[in-house]
Amino acid sequence: MNASKEHEGRERLAQQIGAKEARKIKARRERDRSVWFGLGMFGLVGWSVAVPTVIGIAVGTWIDNRWPSSISWRLTLLFVGVVLGFCNAWRWMQSERGEGQNDE
Repeated sequence: MNASKEHEGRERLAQQIGAKEARKIKARRERDRSVWFGLGMFGLVGWSVAVPTVIGIAVGTWIDNRWPSSISWRLTLLFVGVVLGFCNAWRWMQSERGEGQNDE
């Protein structure tokens, strides 16, 4: 009886040590994720929305100047660029969030 309690105590201690070691390893890996990492992520998300939007405006302006019509291609492609940019940012954020959850 006493030997089984001692064995259970050792197993519990081994699990606690393993959990602490896993937390240490995770903390060392995420040490570089500081304020600068957050600002960089914020900037990356901003650029992922801004670039398709600006491209949409440029292409829309070119189409409007080349082939005038009753449809404003500048506004249409502005909207398309914003939607594509937000979809791109959403997909990127989900992949980053997924990597963080896989570490746990």
